[in-house]
Amino acid sequence: MIETVAEIDSTNSALLARVGRGEVVNEGDWLVADRQTAGRGRAGRAWNDGVGNFMGSTVACLRPGDPPATTLSLVAGVALYRALVACGGSIEGLMLKWPNDVLVGSAKLAGILLERQGDTVVVGMGVNLAKVPEVPDRPVISLSALGHATPRNAFAATLAAEWHSALELWHAQGWSSLREEWLGHAHARGTLLSTHDRDAGMIIGAFAGLDPDGAAVIRLADGERRAIYAGDLEMVRD
Repeated sequence: MIETVAEIDSTNSALLARVGRGEVVNEGDWLVADRQTAGRGRAGRAWNDGVGNFMGSTVACLRPGDPPATTLSLVAGVALYRALVACGGSIEGLMLKWPNDVLVGSAKLAGILLERQGDTVVVGMGVNLAKVPEVPDRPVISLSALGHATPRNAFAATLAAEWHSALELWHAQGWSSLREEWLGHAHARGTLLSTHDRDAGMIIGAFAGLDPDGAAVIRLADGERRAIYAGDLEMVRD
Protein backbone atom coordinates (compact mmCIF):
# COMPACT_ATOMS: atom_id res chain seq x y z
CA MET A 1 0.00 0.00 0.00
CA ILE A 2 1.32 3.45 -0.96
CA GLU A 3 -0.20 6.24 1.13
CA THR A 4 0.40 9.76 -0.19
CA VAL A 5 0.12 13.04 1.71
CA ALA A 6 0.39 16.60 0.42
CA GLU A 7 2.78 17.86 3.10
CA ILE A 8 4.49 16.41 6.15
CA ASP A 9 7.45 17.23 8.32
CA SER A 10 9.22 13.94 7.58
CA THR A 11 7.97 10.60 6.30
CA ASN A 12 10.57 8.84 8.44
CA SER A 13 9.47 10.67 11.57
CA ALA A 14 5.84 9.88 10.86
CA LEU A 15 6.45 6.14 10.49
CA LEU A 16 8.70 6.07 13.57
CA ALA A 17 5.88 7.73 15.53
CA ARG A 18 3.34 5.18 14.29
CA VAL A 19 5.59 2.29 15.25
CA GLY A 20 6.26 3.92 18.63
CA ARG A 21 2.51 4.13 19.28
CA GLY A 22 2.14 0.44 18.56
CA GLU A 23 0.40 0.88 15.22
CA VAL A 24 0.93 -1.88 12.69
CA VAL A 25 3.15 -0.83 9.80
CA ASN A 26 3.68 -3.74 7.43
CA GLU A 27 6.48 -4.40 5.02
CA GLY A 28 5.18 -3.17 1.70
CA ASP A 29 3.48 -0.15 3.26
CA TRP A 30 4.85 3.20 2.08
CA LEU A 31 4.24 6.77 3.17
CA VAL A 32 5.03 9.20 0.33
CA ALA A 33 4.86 13.00 0.56
CA ASP A 34 4.44 15.66 -2.09
CA ARG A 35 6.52 17.93 0.12
CA GLN A 36 8.57 17.59 3.30
CA THR A 37 9.18 20.53 5.62
CA ALA A 38 11.70 18.86 7.94
CA GLY A 39 13.23 16.08 5.89
CA ARG A 40 16.53 14.69 7.12
CA GLY A 41 19.58 13.04 5.70
CA ARG A 42 22.48 11.43 7.50
CA ALA A 43 24.15 13.37 10.32
CA GLY A 44 21.07 15.57 10.66
CA ARG A 45 21.47 17.25 7.26
CA ALA A 46 18.32 18.94 5.98
CA TRP A 47 16.86 17.42 2.83
CA ASN A 48 13.59 19.14 2.00
CA ASP A 49 12.71 18.22 -1.55
CA GLY A 50 9.96 19.92 -3.54
CA VAL A 51 6.89 18.76 -5.42
CA GLY A 52 7.73 16.33 -8.20
CA ASN A 53 10.56 14.63 -6.34
CA PHE A 54 10.21 11.34 -4.52
CA MET A 55 10.16 11.46 -0.73
CA GLY A 56 8.99 8.27 0.91
CA SER A 57 9.52 5.82 3.74
CA THR A 58 8.78 2.16 4.34
CA VAL A 59 9.80 -0.45 6.89
CA ALA A 60 11.74 -3.65 7.26
CA CYS A 61 10.58 -5.93 10.08
CA LEU A 62 13.53 -7.80 11.56
CA ARG A 63 13.16 -11.55 12.00
CA PRO A 64 15.33 -14.11 13.82
CA GLY A 65 18.16 -15.22 11.56
CA ASP A 66 18.09 -12.15 9.32
CA PRO A 67 21.40 -10.70 8.12
CA PRO A 68 22.75 -7.71 10.10
CA ALA A 69 20.30 -4.81 10.08
CA THR A 70 23.16 -2.50 9.07
CA THR A 71 23.15 -4.09 5.62
CA LEU A 72 19.67 -2.78 4.88
CA SER A 73 21.09 0.57 3.75
CA LEU A 74 22.92 -1.25 0.97
CA VAL A 75 19.84 -3.34 0.12
CA ALA A 76 17.90 -0.08 -0.23
CA GLY A 77 20.67 1.20 -2.52
CA VAL A 78 20.28 -1.83 -4.76
CA ALA A 79 16.50 -1.30 -4.94
CA LEU A 80 16.95 2.40 -5.75
CA TYR A 81 19.49 1.64 -8.46
CA ARG A 82 17.18 -0.93 -10.04
CA ALA A 83 14.22 1.49 -9.95
CA LEU A 84 16.22 4.33 -11.49
CA VAL A 85 17.38 2.13 -14.36
CA ALA A 86 13.84 0.77 -14.85
CA CYS A 87 12.42 4.31 -15.09
CA GLY A 88 15.31 6.21 -16.65
CA GLY A 89 17.05 3.61 -18.77
CA SER A 90 20.81 3.86 -19.14
CA ILE A 91 22.11 6.76 -17.04
CA GLU A 92 25.79 7.47 -17.66
CA GLY A 93 27.74 7.78 -14.43
CA LEU A 94 25.01 6.31 -12.21
CA MET A 95 26.73 4.85 -9.14
CA LEU A 96 26.15 3.74 -5.56
CA LYS A 97 28.36 5.29 -2.86
CA TRP A 98 28.76 3.78 0.57
CA PRO A 99 26.76 3.80 2.69
CA ASN A 100 23.61 5.55 1.48
CA ASP A 101 23.97 7.69 -1.64
CA VAL A 102 23.19 7.34 -5.33
CA LEU A 103 25.39 9.56 -7.48
CA VAL A 104 25.66 10.57 -11.10
CA GLY A 105 29.34 11.32 -11.45
CA SER A 106 30.07 13.37 -8.34
CA ALA A 107 26.54 14.79 -7.98
CA LYS A 108 23.99 13.35 -5.57
CA LEU A 109 20.79 12.06 -7.14
CA ALA A 110 19.29 10.14 -4.22
CA GLY A 111 19.84 9.34 -0.57
CA ILE A 112 18.77 6.84 2.05
CA LEU A 113 18.17 7.22 5.80
CA LEU A 114 17.62 4.27 8.15
CA GLU A 115 16.24 4.69 11.67
CA ARG A 116 15.42 1.82 14.01
CA GLN A 117 12.56 1.41 16.48
CA GLY A 118 12.85 -1.95 18.24
CA ASP A 119 12.63 -4.70 15.62
CA THR A 120 11.39 -2.30 12.94
CA VAL A 121 13.75 -0.38 10.68
CA VAL A 122 12.24 2.66 8.97
CA VAL A 123 13.84 3.14 5.57
CA GLY A 124 13.54 6.60 4.04
CA MET A 125 14.51 7.37 0.46
CA GLY A 126 14.67 10.68 -1.35
CA VAL A 127 15.18 10.98 -5.11
CA ASN A 128 15.58 14.16 -7.13
CA LEU A 129 13.21 13.28 -9.93
CA ALA A 130 12.14 16.75 -11.07
CA LYS A 131 14.01 19.37 -9.04
CA VAL A 132 17.40 19.97 -7.49
CA PRO A 133 17.17 20.96 -3.81
CA GLU A 134 19.50 23.57 -2.40
CA VAL A 135 22.33 21.73 -0.68
CA PRO A 136 25.21 24.10 0.08
CA ASP A 137 28.00 21.59 0.72
CA ARG A 138 27.73 19.19 -2.22
CA PRO A 139 26.79 19.01 -5.92
CA VAL A 140 23.31 17.64 -6.65
CA ILE A 141 21.42 16.68 -9.79
CA SER A 142 17.93 15.59 -10.84
CA LEU A 143 16.72 12.85 -13.15
CA SER A 144 14.82 15.46 -15.17
CA ALA A 145 18.02 17.46 -15.76
CA LEU A 146 19.54 14.29 -17.20
CA GLY A 147 16.72 14.04 -19.74
CA HIS A 148 14.77 11.31 -17.95
CA ALA A 149 11.47 12.88 -16.88
CA THR A 150 9.72 10.43 -14.55
CA PRO A 151 6.34 10.97 -12.85
CA ARG A 152 6.57 10.60 -9.08
CA ASN A 153 3.76 8.08 -8.74
CA ALA A 154 5.15 5.84 -11.46
CA PHE A 155 8.55 5.91 -9.80
CA ALA A 156 7.00 5.16 -6.40
CA ALA A 157 5.29 2.04 -7.75
CA THR A 158 8.50 0.84 -9.41
CA LEU A 159 10.59 1.46 -6.30
CA ALA A 160 8.06 -0.31 -4.07
CA ALA A 161 8.26 -3.39 -6.30
CA GLU A 162 12.06 -3.37 -6.40
CA TRP A 163 12.31 -2.88 -2.64
CA HIS A 164 9.90 -5.77 -2.04
CA SER A 165 11.97 -8.04 -4.29
CA ALA A 166 15.28 -7.07 -2.68
CA LEU A 167 13.93 -7.28 0.88
CA GLU A 168 12.44 -10.73 0.33
CA LEU A 169 15.82 -11.93 -0.96
CA TRP A 170 17.51 -10.39 2.08
CA HIS A 171 15.15 -12.18 4.47
CA ALA A 172 15.81 -15.42 2.56
CA GLN A 173 19.56 -15.22 3.31
CA GLY A 174 20.35 -13.70 -0.07
CA TRP A 175 22.51 -10.94 1.39
CA SER A 176 25.67 -12.27 -0.29
CA SER A 177 24.15 -11.90 -3.77
CA LEU A 178 22.75 -8.45 -2.90
CA ARG A 179 26.22 -7.49 -1.64
CA GLU A 180 27.74 -8.50 -4.97
CA GLU A 181 25.05 -6.59 -6.84
CA TRP A 182 25.79 -3.48 -4.75
CA LEU A 183 29.52 -3.81 -5.48
CA GLY A 184 28.76 -4.12 -9.19
CA HIS A 185 27.11 -0.69 -9.16
CA ALA A 186 29.50 1.07 -6.78
CA HIS A 187 32.79 2.94 -7.02
CA ALA A 188 35.43 0.57 -8.37
CA ARG A 189 37.87 -1.25 -6.14
CA GLY A 190 40.99 0.86 -5.83
CA THR A 191 39.05 4.15 -5.85
CA LEU A 192 40.65 6.53 -3.35
CA LEU A 193 38.26 7.39 -0.54
CA SER A 194 38.58 9.61 2.50
CA THR A 195 36.88 9.53 5.88
CA HIS A 196 37.29 11.33 9.18
CA ASP A 197 38.31 9.19 12.14
CA ARG A 198 37.56 10.61 15.58
CA ASP A 199 41.03 9.71 16.86
CA ALA A 200 43.24 9.70 13.77
CA GLY A 201 41.66 12.55 11.82
CA MET A 202 41.46 12.31 8.04
CA ILE A 203 42.15 8.85 6.61
CA ILE A 204 42.63 8.11 2.92
CA GLY A 205 42.63 4.63 1.48
CA ALA A 206 41.74 2.59 -1.59
CA PHE A 207 38.30 0.97 -1.65
CA ALA A 208 38.72 -2.77 -1.13
CA GLY A 209 35.11 -3.96 -0.97
CA LEU A 210 32.60 -4.74 1.76
CA ASP A 211 32.90 -7.00 4.78
CA PRO A 212 30.10 -9.49 5.57
CA ASP A 213 28.34 -6.94 7.80
CA GLY A 214 28.26 -4.32 5.05
CA ALA A 215 31.12 -2.19 6.37
CA ALA A 216 33.30 -0.54 3.73
CA VAL A 217 36.87 -1.83 3.65
CA ILE A 218 39.69 0.49 2.63
CA ARG A 219 43.37 -0.34 2.13
CA LEU A 220 45.72 2.23 3.63
CA ALA A 221 49.07 3.24 2.14
CA ASP A 222 50.93 0.86 4.48
CA GLY A 223 48.80 -2.07 3.33
CA GLU A 224 46.56 -2.18 6.40
CA ARG A 225 42.93 -2.99 5.64
CA ARG A 226 40.47 -1.03 7.75
CA ALA A 227 36.72 -1.57 8.03
CA ILE A 228 34.60 1.59 8.19
CA TYR A 229 31.37 0.95 10.08
CA ALA A 230 30.01 4.48 10.44
CA GLY A 231 30.45 7.94 8.97
CA ASP A 232 30.80 9.15 5.41
CA LEU A 233 33.24 8.10 2.72
CA GLU A 234 34.08 10.70 0.12
CA MET A 235 35.80 10.08 -3.17
CA VAL A 236 39.17 11.80 -3.43
CA ARG A 237 39.22 14.02 -6.51
CA ASP A 238 42.28 15.26 -8.38
